[in-house]
Amino acid sequence: MKNLAVMTDEELALSYVNGDNRAFDELLLRNQSKIFSYILFVVRDRDMANDIFQETFVKVVVKLQQGKYVPSGKFSAWVLRIAHNVIMDLYRGQKSQKIIDAVDDNDLSNIASNDMIIGNVESQFVNTQVLSDVRKMMNLLPTTQREVVYMRYFQQMSFKEIADTTNVSINTSLGRMRYAIINLRRMAREHDVVLQLV
Repeated sequence: MKNLAVMTDEELALSYVNGDNRAFDELLLRNQSKIFSYILFVVRDRDMANDIFQETFVKVVVKLQQGKYVPSGKFSAWVLRIAHNVIMDLYRGQKSQKIIDAVDDNDLSNIASNDMIIGNVESQFVNTQVLSDVRKMMNLLPTTQREVVYMRYFQQMSFKEIADTTNVSINTSLGRMRYAIINLRRMAREHDVVLQLV
């Protein structure tokens, strides 16, 4: 019996394909937080995110069982691509490209935790406010720009991984990031927001 904890995600996926259901449980455990955070960040509605998350993993299971997974890259990037496609299918079905407005800003509280911020109380307060302002401005970005910023800065994905996940070219990913940064800077200027951590 293999020790699942030491296997890579790619090895676990192949082990599941070969009949080891425990391997899928380990895959889900390792990836659920990252995938759910991404979905929630894009759709900004917890109930919708739960539905999309479940549909994503149903598709993952089906694709694994159909032998459509090839371990040529990161498993998590493959799952993110499926999640992205589920989200896009949902929006196409709604015939709308507008993201649902966030009910409250606390939905994204897992993106930047206070554990990342070291310093005195005043610095912590300033940094918390800056990160809150950034999250609010990111919520105003178009979906495609917000998505690439999230993947790049909060999931540390390369532009190649982002391009693969979102089914666009690397240049398109870079362009979306460029426009996102331009828009964030413009919003910061217009609202006198200082975007510097102390």
